[in-house]
Amino acid sequence: MSQNSWEPTPDSSSADCTVPMNQQQVAASAAGTSSQDAPTTAFAAQQAPATGAYAYAGATAYTGNYAAPADQPEQNKGKHATRTVLAAAAIAALVGGGIGGGVVAATSTGAASSITTTSSGTTIVNNTDSVNAITAAAAKATPSIVTIAATSSNASGSGSGVILDTAGHILTNTHVVTLDGATANASIEVQLADGTVRSATVVGTDPTSDLAVIKLDSTSGLTLTPATLGDSDALNVGDTTVAIGAPLGLSNTVTTGIVSNLARTIEVASSAADESTADSGSSTTDPFGSSPFQFEIPGQQSQSTTSNSTIAINVIQTDAAVNPGNSGGALINSNGEVIGINVAIASTDSSSTSASGNIGVGFAIPINYAKRVAQEIIDNGSATHGMLGATVSTSPANNDSSEAFGDGALIQKVTGGGAAEAAGLKSGDVVTAVDGRSISEASELTAAVRQAAAGDTVTLTVERNGSTQQVTVTLGNAANS
Repeated sequence: MSQNSWEPTPDSSSADCTVPMNQQQVAASAAGTSSQDAPTTAFAAQQAPATGAYAYAGATAYTGNYAAPADQPEQNKGKHATRTVLAAAAIAALVGGGIGGGVVAATSTGAASSITTTSSGTTIVNNTDSVNAITAAAAKATPSIVTIAATSSNASGSGSGVILDTAGHILTNTHVVTLDGATANASIEVQLADGTVRSATVVGTDPTSDLAVIKLDSTSGLTLTPATLGDSDALNVGDTTVAIGAPLGLSNTVTTGIVSNLARTIEVASSAADESTADSGSSTTDPFGSSPFQFEIPGQQSQSTTSNSTIAINVIQTDAAVNPGNSGGALINSNGEVIGINVAIASTDSSSTSASGNIGVGFAIPINYAKRVAQEIIDNGSATHGMLGATVSTSPANNDSSEAFGDGALIQKVTGGGAAEAAGLKSGDVVTAVDGRSISEASELTAAVRQAAAGDTVTLTVERNGSTQQVTVTLGNAANS
């Protein structure tokens, strides 16, 4: 991965991580449908997260509808149907609204609210004799981070973004620009680090990765500073991390921490917007009475939209403070290089109508993955994702006796004509690694396959009849499922 500023060039590299969300969720499919469609039986494992799941780190002050995903098909269950759980934590979307009277929260009627964000300009350094590595990294990266406001007739919200090039392309999250799937036609405004505001247009969204690219409508008179992209594959647990974005509408906010985990997978509801019902304002209330993504700022109210599916994403876990409004912003290293795109937080407030905020468990999409997706969106308007062509479930650990832990992804059924069949995979095979990355649950296999581009070749470590073998698979295209 080049450590220079973004330069659109072909890049099909892939990598990923995954983290379970539902206590009873076991079956998952690496062969499922595109994330923009309702899941089929082969994608049954990607159910909607229940309370006690992950939520986006999305935009601030959403007035749109945020509800649990629509009912999903029954999961394929093996001998045991339990999964590991992130101790009663709920993943909350990092969507935020401004704080104080300047921001009007979404109302229960779904009327659009106003959004006020505050810009403090670039990073302030008062004493150059005591500058540390964090100050230097923040000063380098902050000019490349923007605040994004999205507004539709019935919803509004704000998030963050990362400048990719001098042409005005900006990388952010799909759930920021679609208001968590509420609309495919939101009005987008971007505030640069120096306070300059310009309108922008969505170039393309990729709900499978929850990434999107927007472009400034005009760059006249602007001096844009593209972000320097790092190498997320070179990270170590314990490395310094710095999160930059607009939590609660507070632009240019800098927080710091470390890389907590590099083998994490989370599942969140898809933010795909239905083009045919764009900005319709229709909604379905979460049966628990709250947003499963915890978008709201304490004291705010909002409606909830129904998502058709969930997505599994490999992420970098960090304890840098990440809050509503950080979605789409940068997670950088001590050199000021972007290593991830902030996407979600874990929240213990799973029963409340508002997010509990940062608890030291935040998640970012690895930049190597994000770069590939962004490049494909810029080049083609959309990104591709791999498909294995098999229905899988979690293989229970401890000789199939564990009720809570898995030790691989059990292939239950191979789809005729798919990539798995072509590679010689069979029902009963257990996948324990993808390109050397350990797989302990079905959702982790799904995330790893989706992180790869269509047509990519991956090496699976497979256990069959007591023996271990390496199987090379050329992945299909999830869009064709």
